[in-house]
Amino acid sequence: MHYIGLDAGSTTTKAVLCTEDKIVAKYLLPTAGDPKGAMHTVLDHFTKQYGPYDYLITTGYGRKLLPADLVITEITCHGRGAEYLHPGITQVIDIGGQDCKTIQLNGKGGVLDFNMNDRCAAGTGRFVEVMMKTLGEDIDILDDFVADATPVKINSMCTVFAESEVVSLVAKGTPRENIALGVLNSIAKRIKGQYIKLQPKHGSPILFTGGLSRSKAFAKVLKSIVDAPIYRDDLGQYAGAIGAAQIGLKKLQPKVTPTTANQR
Repeated sequence: MHYIGLDAGSTTTKAVLCTEDKIVAKYLLPTAGDPKGAMHTVLDHFTKQYGPYDYLITTGYGRKLLPADLVITEITCHGRGAEYLHPGITQVIDIGGQDCKTIQLNGKGGVLDFNMNDRCAAGTGRFVEVMMKTLGEDIDILDDFVADATPVKINSMCTVFAESEVVSLVAKGTPRENIALGVLNSIAKRIKGQYIKLQPKHGSPILFTGGLSRSKAFAKVLKSIVDAPIYRDDLGQYAGAIGAAQIGLKKLQPKVTPTTANQR
């Protein structure tokens, strides 16, 4: 049987195709202001490549836009996905394009507590993207860009004011890479404030997921600011989708008759 876990995010739409014992394929594309269309694109991609699927489990902002066998909140899915990627993990920081989630788990993928910043761009991938654009660089080269940098202090965490501050620093001749690393430090400090509200045990390992987890440079900064081991995974951006599929594997197989893509 094939299970699709689909995480319909505000910035990107991620999905994994799973069987009972492995992840068969993954797929990611920009949501581009059309979450329903992006979800259809994902399903069409998997169907063309692998044939009809048996179960669809959706999560994320757009989780209710298509008929699904299960619709699950993203925090629950991120917890289960984190457990799949790093068994026994109890702390998760997920930084996506438009939000930042800090999650405390019970060591078995169950959520004990969480908080989410989804009302301000500060502390998100979007904030980094805007700052890099202001510096005339692409976020995709972030790690190389800050490799030999020394961070400068960024005082504002409001996107508008921080952008003005960055422009001012550039005008003063401050090396752009130092400004970029300063931005990463300021974000990490904000996230620490959000994270410690969960009252984690000092030094507990953290799984870093979401789009920004692709940056080794930011993971290094986050480690120094939070003062705890930071783990990354190549599938970290798919944590929500993986969690959705894993929950489907557990809940759906013995209870429902499969609904294939051709019957939808």
